[in-house]
Formats: sequence, C-alpha cells, structure tokens
Amino acid sequence: MEAKVYNKEGKESGTFEISKKVFGFSWKPELVRQVFLSEMANKRKNTAHTKDRSEVSGGGKKPWQQKGTGRARHGSIRSPIWIGGGITHGPRKTRDYSEKINRKARRRALLTALSEKFRANEIFFLDDLKLSESKTKKAREILQKLPIDHKSSTLVVLSGKDEALWRAFRNIKNVSLSEARNLNLSDILSNKFLVMPQGADKVLEETFSKN
Repeated sequence: MEAKVYNKEGKESGTFEISKKVFGFSWKPELVRQVFLSEMANKRKNTAHTKDRSEVSGGGKKPWQQKGTGRARHGSIRSPIWIGGGITHGPRKTRDYSEKINRKARRRALLTALSEKFRANEIFFLDDLKLSESKTKKAREILQKLPIDHKSSTLVVLSGKDEALWRAFRNIKNVSLSEARNLNLSDILSNKFLVMPQGADKVLEETFSKN
C-alpha cells in the first residue's frame, strides 16, 4: 500500500509504502463500537457516593420514649425518613463500571479505525516533524499548511517521546498528542484528522500488529 508524504510546506513530496497489517483492514462497526464503549467504561470514575444510616452522624440515642408522647415511634434520627438521615438505595462508590476487553479485539478495533481513517484521507504523513525551535508558532504553521479542516480536532501521533514537540503542540486549540505506542481507539475516534511523521507507522506495526 502507498501513502502520500507531505513536507513542512504542506505540499506532497512523494509516496512511501505502508503496511497492510496496520492500514489494510475492512471496517467492522460492531467490533469498534464494542471496544470503544468498553474503553469509555474503563475510564469512568465512580465518584457519586451517598451515606447510609450506618455512616451518618448522630442517632446514638432514641429520640423520645416509645409510648405516651402522642408522636410516632422512632428509634434513631439516622433513619432515612429523617432530614439528615441515611440515604436508601443511593449511589455507592463501590460500584465497578470496568469491562474486560480481549487484547486481540482491542488491537483489531484500533487497526480497523486506522484503516478507515486512511481510506477517508484523514491521515497525513510528514517526511519530517522536527522543529528548529520548540515554539507553538512553528508547530501551528506546519498544521496550517496541511490540507485539513483546521476547525476540526487533530491528533498528532509522535514516533516516540519528544518533549520539544510536546511543548510546541500542546497549546494549540483542537490539537492533542499521543505517542504511537500509546495510541488507543478512543483517541482515533475522538479526532477527525491524524498527523504523523514517517516512522510512526512502523511503531504502530510493531506495537499493534502482533497476533
């Protein structure tokens, strides 16, 4: 498979071979949906928590005697029917929303999404992504020259750890970054365009095309 390569001026500078093991999969919407929802569930933080009657303060003493007052009998002010009492059947932070994802299915879904992005011409390969200065202005100029919709979200996929590029791109609106080895399905689906240097495709193949 051949892919176009762009230079820093946003012009096509040639083509190069990319692996079918990464960009040659057919679209499988049900698989992608299943893995995406599982990833979202695994990111969900359970912060909602209510106290039951054993956790609220007070109520160590019976509020009044059982009989003779003309009022209803009560054993504790921690009862759910009292203001300030415990909550019945409220949300508890002990609930676990995580879902197990088969490793092979997760990898296949990610490669399926990458393949669909490539077929839709939403992945742009650069011949070089090095910057002479770690400046946001320089990084923005590279993206502005590419034939992409700059109002849409863009994910810059780095071949490896690069603090200079990270500092340069992180402050640009609608732009996020990820190392190729750390890429996940939600990153791909949450961004309209992917921009990556030559070499990032090899990292993707080494990381995700394993059986």
